Amino acid sequence: MKKTIFILAISILMAGTLLTSCHSSSKNVEDAKDKVQDAKDKVANANQELDQAITDSIQQFREESEGKITAHEKSIADFKARVANEKKEDKANYEKKLAVLEEKNTDMKKRLDDFKAESRENWEKFKTEYSKDMDDLGKSLKNFTYKNAR
Repeated sequence: MKKTIFILAISILMAGTLLTSCHSSSKNVEDAKDKVQDAKDKVANANQELDQAITDSIQQFREESEGKITAHEKSIADFKARVANEKKEDKANYEKKLAVLEEKNTDMKKRLDDFKAESRENWEKFKTEYSKDMDDLGKSLKNFTYKNAR
């Protein structure tokens, strides 16, 4: 009799454990849907923050580049003023070189104004190429100064 009561008690205990530990499948599905929606919301927020960061980066880059372009324009104007006092044959040569530098500077300004950020990769590629070209233009202006500083 003790054995029967013991087996019955163990069976009831196991059945109770099984019943209390099982959740309904509809509750599991609902929990999964909530988690998916939370994940979608987090992704949407992350994308929005990334878009804002890229927009801020573009704006900052534009301001910095416009400052460099303005500095280049000023340097070119200063060189033109210096070249005006040179000999006729030197003057023509310097004016040609200045015209080329001025055209490059104008092209850089136009490229910056025409750029439209369509994707992050597109922005990174443009930024890299534009920075390299801007640095090359700056070096050309410095080299021009170096040649004139006799």
